[in-house]
Amino acid sequence: MHTPDIHAPARPALAELAMAIGGFAIGIGEFVIMGLLPQVAAGTGVSVPQAGHLISTYAVGVVVGAPLIAVLAARLPRRLLLILLMAAFALGNFASAAAPGFLSLAGFRFVSGLPHGAFFGVAALVAAELAGPGRRAQAVARVMLGLTGATLVGVPIATWLGQTLGWQAAFVLVGAIGILCAALVWRWVPYTPGNPLASPLRELGALRRPQVLLTLAIGSIGFGGLFAVFSYITPTMTEVAGLPEAWMPAVLIVFGLGMIAGNIGGAWFADRALMPTVAGVLVWSILVCLTFPFAAQHPASALFNLFLVATTVALAPALQIRLMDVAGDAQTLAAALNHSAFNLANALGAWLGGMVIIAGHGWTATGWVGAALAAGGLAVFGASMWLARTTPGNVVRA
Repeated sequence: MHTPDIHAPARPALAELAMAIGGFAIGIGEFVIMGLLPQVAAGTGVSVPQAGHLISTYAVGVVVGAPLIAVLAARLPRRLLLILLMAAFALGNFASAAAPGFLSLAGFRFVSGLPHGAFFGVAALVAAELAGPGRRAQAVARVMLGLTGATLVGVPIATWLGQTLGWQAAFVLVGAIGILCAALVWRWVPYTPGNPLASPLRELGALRRPQVLLTLAIGSIGFGGLFAVFSYITPTMTEVAGLPEAWMPAVLIVFGLGMIAGNIGGAWFADRALMPTVAGVLVWSILVCLTFPFAAQHPASALFNLFLVATTVALAPALQIRLMDVAGDAQTLAAALNHSAFNLANALGAWLGGMVIIAGHGWTATGWVGAALAAGGLAVFGASMWLARTTPGNVVRA
């Protein structure tokens, strides 16, 4: 059987497209449930807040699955691993569509989340290897465009489908896109053999590296600012900015455009000056979050500031490359854990944002929380740079 050369000049763009389609499927699968909670609640006989637990079970699956799969499957060829992960994701969504009740649906949502972080981690490694030095972050960002594109196009389409044909149809659509991704990965992603030296202990060795832990902490804390603001954007826009609820799809489109701009721009800067980009994005996040409580008072300024908040996703490709630089021979685990860190940031930002709202500080107080989390990430970044410059053998790369 013909196995394509990993250095074939026409292959990288097609490989990135195949993996981006997987990101598109994962993005829809993760976020479409938020727009279908009333239908899911009615269909499974639970309240809307109880149905909201389906969001949490998926996130728990991501956090658990990323390190577990990365450790156990480190020896597998990366193309095969991508196919298996996407097949498992597709099956989890098909099973979700067929779930007979709420508890089984929650279990299948957990299963669907398991491949999420590992898929993106392995895809990032493949894309970076194909792109070569000086273009790694942009290659990772192109794969991540599938995820950001899902928030802009895929989620609205799947939500409409679920509202029209029943919530199960949305999960069937996600599963079908997952199967398409697996087929395209088999066709377009070059084969490379697995690493015979890889082992669970070797992968877990990444967790003994201070720079790996610090980089993950930067993402877990500093990235939380985006989620602190975005988690409560609907009541903020309707009750503070005065936008009618019918405008919320447009608000989500503005947010999606900001994520795409940040993803592309952040990767471009990261390929030219990696660590200054990480610091710069964190400072930028502090500034735009501090501005949010004031900008949210008027519809036009609120939308513009939300776009700017969304651009802080630029931190993602930069941190992905930083992890590759500091992970040594435990690349798979470190790359997958990046997405566990982002899901922790999601949970932390939403939780702290909710706490200040419950405490009576108003919807716009999420901006203060976001700025504080970004400042915390910047402090961890400072500690990482100090350690890198004072410890022999640590990696510092401009």
